[in-house]
Amino acid sequence: MTDIKSMTEAELTAYFNALGQPAFRARQVFTWLHRGVTSFDDMTDLSKPLRTQLAEQCFITAPTVARKQVSRLDGTIKYLWELADGNCIESVLMRYHHGNTVCISSQVGCRMGCAFSTIAGKVRDLRPSELLDQVLFTQLDSGVPISNIVLMGIGEPLDNMDNVLRFLELVNSPNGLHIGMRHISLSTCGVVPGIDALAEKQLQLTLSVSLHAPDSETRSRIMPVNRAYDVEELFNACHRYFKKTGRRISFEYAMIDGVNDHDWQAELIAKKLRGMPGHVNMIPLNDVMESPYKPSRRIAAFQQKLESLGVTATVRRSLGGDIDASCGQLRRKQMQEMGQM
Repeated sequence: MTDIKSMTEAELTAYFNALGQPAFRARQVFTWLHRGVTSFDDMTDLSKPLRTQLAEQCFITAPTVARKQVSRLDGTIKYLWELADGNCIESVLMRYHHGNTVCISSQVGCRMGCAFSTIAGKVRDLRPSELLDQVLFTQLDSGVPISNIVLMGIGEPLDNMDNVLRFLELVNSPNGLHIGMRHISLSTCGVVPGIDALAEKQLQLTLSVSLHAPDSETRSRIMPVNRAYDVEELFNACHRYFKKTGRRISFEYAMIDGVNDHDWQAELIAKKLRGMPGHVNMIPLNDVMESPYKPSRRIAAFQQKLESLGVTATVRRSLGGDIDASCGQLRRKQMQEMGQM
């Protein structure tokens, strides 16, 4: 069976040509899929024989809501989606003055093992259709139009690069959701070969690097990926990325009390960013009960130090404080209740 929603419009055109169908059928079906239809019978402008043929050869992905939490504070919505194989992934809808953003997952689980994360190990990659579904069905369920996408949920996007690139092509399509690349951010924990490969694509998206520490000793302790791609390699890759694309990189920095919030670490960040415009996005750490890491008490001082050294630094506004908004928490709770942890 073919995952038809993972096909680009050009691939659909070739597929329908092989069926002896006119090319315009591809656009019709592509448009239906990107409206979120869950059955070929819903494609009312196709003949019944064609709908039957498609149902025999293809399937349409459609997740179901396993859990949903809505913040009373700011309207943030946390979704736990159940996929066709029973696995669950998370998405978060966040409302900002500039538009509505959905944070989506790229994998079921994650193998990167960040120390302040509650996410279990990687189970499998998500298909392009399953990436797209998080945007589509968040929009359909909430009734809120999505204008921005961040690939910052469960998983490492550059560890699932082929599927992520295809998803970006799909979501950017004029006959689909048509969300522009400049409205999309992709976050990586520092997979250096992936950063170099992404630079070659010359996409207009925003690359966000989960830095969390500028020195190897600290970063290796909280981010095992640093043992494979040292922070020095990571900064070098970021400089190459900027030189190739001309696009400023955003550096995510979860503020952890007594771990990565010292002045000398701010000074090291400024040194490593010299010659490249960078933006440090400081993230107040969520106080997760199971984690030994606690929110920093030096956020304002760290920001002031960075800015005094010429580094643009902002503090991310916390959303969904009254729900399980941390990455992986809702999936973890579901797995615990099902006896899978």
